[in-house]
Amino acid sequence: MRIAVLSDTHMPSTMRHPGELGGTLEEQLASADLILHGGDVTEPSVLDWCEKFAPVRCSLGGHDHFEDPRCAPVQHVEHAGWRIGMVHDVEAIPRGIETPRELARAIYGDATLDVLIAGDSHYERLEYRDGVLLLDPASPSFPHHRTTRLGAIALLELDPDLLRASIVPIGETPGAPNPCTAASVAIGHGGLVEASLAGERVEAMAWRPAGAPPLRV
Repeated sequence: MRIAVLSDTHMPSTMRHPGELGGTLEEQLASADLILHGGDVTEPSVLDWCEKFAPVRCSLGGHDHFEDPRCAPVQHVEHAGWRIGMVHDVEAIPRGIETPRELARAIYGDATLDVLIAGDSHYERLEYRDGVLLLDPASPSFPHHRTTRLGAIALLELDPDLLRASIVPIGETPGAPNPCTAASVAIGHGGLVEASLAGERVEAMAWRPAGAPPLRV
């Protein structure tokens, strides 16, 4: 199963329609079996556009003042033995959280997760610690809270024995460089298999770009 993950599209704004984000985004969405949106959609027409490519589920953000059957504050997906949770932001979580596992437990209680997706920050993040991956896909349209430009999404590929997560920059805007960095991690049921950052292999993956908020909330 292939899942495309995006968040914080904030449309309409300077960009009026997600089709303005270019062909790379459309290609990635068209290759997906499911699309997860981490919230701050702003208008449900964005979800309608995404649904042309694959079924959509969304976690409601603070800018999502609408009701939609595709949306809920917290989402949960299971496939091939992998358990994925999604919430828009972690601001309401009790302070003192330091690991993805603690964060997942604060949101889902005793339910066990392999991946926790969280948006809101506009920064990409792949952090695998203590058996749980924290994934933030950044924003395809307002990455790192900079002026409107192309940013990134994330991809999840789920097989029975392997889960692969990737941060995928979706191109460059003339005169406004994309600040997002490509990264990937492969996880088996026994733990980390491999990881890379900006095309270079790394031994561990607990990474967020400079300026991104810390996990501790």
